[in-house]
Amino acid sequence: MTVSEVTLREYGPAVSVPLGAGAGRALAASGILQSATPDPARDGHWLLRAGSRVGAVRTPGGPVVRIVPKTPVSRLFFLLGFSLDPARAWRDSREGTVDIGAYDDVVPALAHAVERQIDAALRQGVLQGYREVEESATVMRGRLREAEQIRRHFGRTPPVEIAYDAYTADTAENRILRAAAERLLRLPGVPGPVRRRLAHQRIRLAEALPLIRGQELPCWQPSRLNSRYQPALRLAEAVLRGISPEHRPAGSDPLAVDGFLLDMNKLFEDFVTVALREALHEHGLTARLQDAHHLDTAGLVRMRPDLVVRTGDGRTPVAVVDAKYKVEKADGLLNADLYQVLAYATVLGLREAHLVYAAGRQPERFHEVRGTAGRPDGRGVRLYQHSLDLSRDPGQLLAALRGIAGRLAEPTPLPRS
Repeated sequence: MTVSEVTLREYGPAVSVPLGAGAGRALAASGILQSATPDPARDGHWLLRAGSRVGAVRTPGGPVVRIVPKTPVSRLFFLLGFSLDPARAWRDSREGTVDIGAYDDVVPALAHAVERQIDAALRQGVLQGYREVEESATVMRGRLREAEQIRRHFGRTPPVEIAYDAYTADTAENRILRAAAERLLRLPGVPGPVRRRLAHQRIRLAEALPLIRGQELPCWQPSRLNSRYQPALRLAEAVLRGISPEHRPAGSDPLAVDGFLLDMNKLFEDFVTVALREALHEHGLTARLQDAHHLDTAGLVRMRPDLVVRTGDGRTPVAVVDAKYKVEKADGLLNADLYQVLAYATVLGLREAHLVYAAGRQPERFHEVRGTAGRPDGRGVRLYQHSLDLSRDPGQLLAALRGIAGRLAEPTPLPRS
């Protein structure tokens, strides 16, 4: 006996599910779960445990796997929206969140949000633009491609190899929106009304050629002409890039696990670093995300802090931050995290480093590192731990991060712990 759908909770306990051996192996090889192993206590069952990825996937011959996030879906999409485009107003102006309708599951909410953004983008008509076309024709038009004419036709005409600029709806922007609508139409769990609206948007974008799977997304440049498309494009790209993967086990048959998944670790990291970067601008500081450095003098051990704060000219490091989508332990100590940011502070020559957690017992605490107090100011290296509460409303979350940005910009001595 097998089931058609399995519901797991993000980082929840393992669930014993009746699965065929092929479907179980596919889930284990896909990497979308923290673990998928045969249940030793029950024949024909597999123990499935979700990790940080949330969403829904479908396996060939197996069930649809839904992974429910711990964070409310409305807050999750606020984090996603702010990370993609903090300056735009495509988040709802009253609540600071993406329009997800009344849906409280990841895939229905995503499909609704993307369809609404595409509809808003196309409200004034389908965007057209000039695109270079190269083709063989019987009539001369545009520019003659001399090299191709000689290579293909030995210089004889007709046909002629020509290149010209065509004013068309087959633009990079429309191709991306069409591809996102088509991807969402294939996902499990998209509600009927949303599915019908997505199909309608695909028809409106029919002049844009479909994208070929496996190829890079076409490039587009923000401009005044495509400003009404930009919110939809950023959300569509989030669907089409690594956030919405098709998993293929390396070196295996073409066994695909198709669906939409958000990695909460990456989402939290992106939100924290982007929000801090925006807030630090108000203090005249710059911030570099994933700034590359080396731990050793030989340059063999690479490290990439999530955020390095620098002076306005970008030359001098001021502070370093690492974001962790995890709950602080009962004693507040996560030793490996503290060792990590201490290494960052040492390499960058800083006297403090900061960790930002998704939850914790205290809003802020710090540790002074032994053996580092031999400075002229008598102060040693300090490692700060900050905690956010993702259940708070968007305004409170951003206010908390602005407070952390203020600490990064103007470090002040605190009493010894």
